[in-house]
Amino acid sequence: MTKLVKDLMHPGVMTCKPTATLGQVAVLLNQNKVHALFVTDRDGRIMGVISDFDLMAGEWLSSDSESLTTMRKLTAADLMTQPVDSVEANIPLAEAVNHFIEKRVSRFLVTDNGKPVGIISLSDFVASIANEIKTKRDTVGDVMSDAILVCRGKTPVASAARAMTSSGWRSVLVVDAKGKILGVVSGHDLLRFVKEDNTGEKLIVRDVMHPALTIDINASLREAADLMIQNHYHRLVVIDKNDPDAFPLGAISTFDIVAEMARPDSVWQK
Repeated sequence: MTKLVKDLMHPGVMTCKPTATLGQVAVLLNQNKVHALFVTDRDGRIMGVISDFDLMAGEWLSSDSESLTTMRKLTAADLMTQPVDSVEANIPLAEAVNHFIEKRVSRFLVTDNGKPVGIISLSDFVASIANEIKTKRDTVGDVMSDAILVCRGKTPVASAARAMTSSGWRSVLVVDAKGKILGVVSGHDLLRFVKEDNTGEKLIVRDVMHPALTIDINASLREAADLMIQNHYHRLVVIDKNDPDAFPLGAISTFDIVAEMARPDSVWQK
């Protein structure tokens, strides 16, 4: 069966007023965790789109106090892109992919007979690829996250905290110049700074990190679960036991295991 744009799109459209300041647009993008907003007029008709890249340009152009004053007066209508690129909800996904390639854009407004009904973005295509991967649950390597958040030992604690907040990760892996694991900084490691009303701006992660708990990529999920339960850890660093000092291969967390259990094709849902 041919998949259509409507099968993959994100229903609904995030909007802002044309009079919204760049600061207000930044707040909306951050709160809703999106890369762009559609600018609408008083009647709700879409006039244009303003993205995080438009705000980046505004920040870059604010090179001095005079420029900053000027840029702060700009609104969404001043920086938005128009006309808005759109695709119909009922066209095949393959056709939409061609439009992405030809236009070199990150998103399209999805319309149904000209009426806005949603958005389809590159992120939706990436998510669809991930969902197509057949679930395996034999080893840690089948369930782990290949992407990990890392920093060097000399990274300021405040910088690590910002990285955790922006990425949504609960911990940061600390490595040396060659990628060897030094430790982990978690939310629990940072709690004392809140208690002491101290942001730890002068401290580096090496001062507050705790030892990392590792597991081999070929270990079973049962072994990973046992290790987490016994040590009260939410995340394990995945390594190759034959080369333990090499850069880590990934991480497996309680969330990874729970997410696998929640999948419709999981043995837990049958």
